[in-house]
Order: sequence, then C-alpha cells, then structure tokens
Amino acid sequence: MPRRRYLSIIGILLILLFLTALYGISAGAVSIPFIEVWRSLKALFIQDIQNTNGTILFTLRLPRVLLAMAVGASLSVAGAGFQGFFRNPLADPYVIGASSGAALGAALAIVLTLPSFGPVSSTSLCAFIGALLATFMAFALSRFAGDPPPAVALLLAGTALSAFFSALLSLILVIKDRDMHRVYYWLLGGLGMSSWSELVTAVPVMIIGASLVYLASRPLDILIQGDDVAHSLGIDVRRLRFLVAAGASLAAAAAVASAGIIGFVGLIAPHGMRIIVGPGHRRLLPAAALGGALLVLVADILARTIAAPLELPIGIITSIIGAPFFITLLLKRGRNLGT
Repeated sequence: MPRRRYLSIIGILLILLFLTALYGISAGAVSIPFIEVWRSLKALFIQDIQNTNGTILFTLRLPRVLLAMAVGASLSVAGAGFQGFFRNPLADPYVIGASSGAALGAALAIVLTLPSFGPVSSTSLCAFIGALLATFMAFALSRFAGDPPPAVALLLAGTALSAFFSALLSLILVIKDRDMHRVYYWLLGGLGMSSWSELVTAVPVMIIGASLVYLASRPLDILIQGDDVAHSLGIDVRRLRFLVAAGASLAAAAAVASAGIIGFVGLIAPHGMRIIVGPGHRRLLPAAALGGALLVLVADILARTIAAPLELPIGIITSIIGAPFFITLLLKRGRNLGT
C-alpha cells in the first residue's frame, strides 16, 4: 500500500475517533448539546467549569471517553501481537485466561475489603495482578508442549486456567455473597467506574505494553514466515517471543483491570484493519489501535444510550458484535489453528 494512502486511512480513523469522542461526551442519560460541549472544552483552559454540565463533562464523561479509547487500543494491539506471535488468527488476550484472572483478583479485593494504595484502588490493582499472573501461567504451561509453544497448547492452557479461575470465582461468590454487583461488573465489562485517577494509573501501563509490541513489529513480519526463516536472518526468536508476550500481556492486563472483561475487541479490530492496511505489523498496529479505540467507544455509547437511563455492560455489546465474527473466522480458518 502506498504511504500516502496509508496516511489517509490513519487520518480518516483519527477524524472518526475525534467526532465519535465528541458525541460520546455529549450522549448519555443527561444529553448535553454540542455547543455546550464545545464551550465547556474551551472553559477547560481557563478553569471555569463551575456549572452542572461542566461537572458532568469533566468529572464523568471525559475520563470515561478517554479510558474507553485507551482500553480499545490496548486490547487491539495485544490481539494483533498475539496473532502474529503465534501465527494464529484466533489468538486473543482473553484466550490465555487474562480475563478470568482479572475477575478473580477483583473479587478477592472486594470480598476481603482490601485498602486502596494511594490513588490506585485495591480492586483495580488486584485485577491487574490477576490478569498478569494468568497470562504468564498460560504461557509457562504451554511451553511444556514444545519450544516454541504451539498455538494449540496455548489455547488449551488458557482454557484450563480460565475454567480453574472461574471455579474459584464461583466459590468466592457462594461463600461471600456481598457486593455481588461489583463482581458482576468485572464479569460483564464496563466503564461506569472510570475516573481521572484510573486514567493516570492505567494508561501509562497500556502505553508501555503497546510500545513493546510495536518495537517488535518488523521481526514479527519475519516470524510469520516461520522460525527457521527468522533464525536464518539473525533474529533471536526466544527473545522476540518474550518481548511480544510481555508487551501484549501487559497491555491486555491493564485494559482488563480498568474495564473488566470486554471480549472480542482483540479479534475484530486487528482483522478488520488487516484487510484495509495489509498484514505488515508496522502499519497494522497503529491502525488496529485506532480501530479498537473506535470500537470500544462506540460500544460504550450504545451501552449508555440504548436503554437509558439504564446502562448496559459493554461486554454484552461487544459479544453481540464479536460472536458472529468469531464463528465466521473459525469456520474460515479453523483448519489452520495448529499452524
């Protein structure tokens, strides 16, 4: 694809994301006109938001919109990284058990009423730790199947760990049935608890994880052709796999810790952008990040407006969109799962 055409696509995605973000700031149980949104945005620079709409915008809507974009971008980059890493079109951050690990960590923090650590809530911190542990446990278990670990081994390890963590979570809910609605939030995914402190603590971790994956973009293009080809060109395959696994896991874990379980984003956005910009990861990853940010932002707007004032979990919206996509992808490429 010519560079000018690629930059045009990125520009279009940025414009769509900006316009959708403006609509996301204005939409909700309390609708705020665009002119008021614009006035409040200008007031941000003169620190004059002493009105109801300004409070809603800067305390509730703006951090939620920004976090939605960050979560979508992180999940998409993680999905693209895992798909290139394992040469598996069905690879996704949640396949390896990160979502179940995060939900278990959040549930433990809630039922044990752990104290917050400065601006970081114990729920978010424990969910983040649970997601990271689950990811690296799945990766470690899959290595027993060979070196490098085949895609099938990773899928089986992730499925087993997800079942184990889900069983532990169910046990916790049976024994400690208080605050079940908060645990339920983590199971279905949502941005209702978004805040500026959440942005400050989560976004830097997402950026670090996504950056690690992007640093490996060119070697990933070679790795897709096979390990032998990568070795012949002087690429340290083990180091590359560790870099991609660490970056993708970190990005996915931070997203899960911030918004709970939002599935299929790591499949839909990378595959959609791969059709538009091609398979090269250097161009695919930025496009997938923008596409994922747009996808989660749209899902969040739908979740807030479809049944307003009732707010639906974002995970329901993405699952309704993603399940048919996953089935179609499985039917078309399922035979290549073990390659």
